[in-house]
Amino acid sequence: MPPFLVLPFPAIDPVLVQIGPFAIRWYALAYVVGLIGGWLYARWIAGNARLWAAGQPRPEADRLDDLLVWCAIGVVAGGRVGYVLFYNFDEYLANPLEMVAVWRGGMSFHGGLIGCALAILVYCRRKGWPTLSTLDVIGAVAPIGLLLGRLANFVNGELWGRAADVSWAIVFPHGGPEPRHPSQLYEAATEGLLLFLVLAILVRRGGLKRPGLVAGTFGVGYALARSFCELFREPDAQLGFLFDGWLTMGMLLSLPVLIAGLWLLALSRRRTFARADSEKPA
Repeated sequence: MPPFLVLPFPAIDPVLVQIGPFAIRWYALAYVVGLIGGWLYARWIAGNARLWAAGQPRPEADRLDDLLVWCAIGVVAGGRVGYVLFYNFDEYLANPLEMVAVWRGGMSFHGGLIGCALAILVYCRRKGWPTLSTLDVIGAVAPIGLLLGRLANFVNGELWGRAADVSWAIVFPHGGPEPRHPSQLYEAATEGLLLFLVLAILVRRGGLKRPGLVAGTFGVGYALARSFCELFREPDAQLGFLFDGWLTMGMLLSLPVLIAGLWLLALSRRRTFARADSEKPA
């Protein structure tokens, strides 16, 4: 391949700031900014009465702070457990203490999604919040974290794509000499930015008045976007392609997310608050 068709990797230091032994990494910053940004957007959604029907139960905007903590714990714990179980179980089984070494990397989005969903279900049960509407709010803000997380993956030069001959291919520092798809940017664009815009439009067009619609759309949208991007992403070296074919672990784990999303969409058809909204006095 002619060298001029290959884009140079923007060598950005994964460590943003380091003071002695204390270091702030882009990846950790992406998690923090994603959670804070999602929390602010969630407060706006929950507190904007125009987005909800009159009398519709919804999360309390001024109490979303506590839910943020629950979600953060669920994402980190679930993400780590998911990575251990789905991606590197044999290695961690041989070195059990490495399971808790989260600072060395290794997180699974699908595990984090399960952990976050469980945290939301428990929190709603304890506080008496409407579960589907709470899931809708969190589903609407989740792409913010996905966008920032995939950008951080790119900065770290990890989770690169398959070898490619496209003009925007990049030679990653640890990905060998072959130019590769910048699949992290594909995921940031589809799972993050595109899905965020679709859900934002749905929220503004009354999607919250059908509990489960926004969360279901997120599940289906993420599963389809992730499966599409897996066609360009290099499979994990320790796993490779599954069943001696083209299927990857990311595709396999996206299947239950798709099913859950379709189930939530089906639930959203069973109840709508649109009529209550239309019956408000003039």
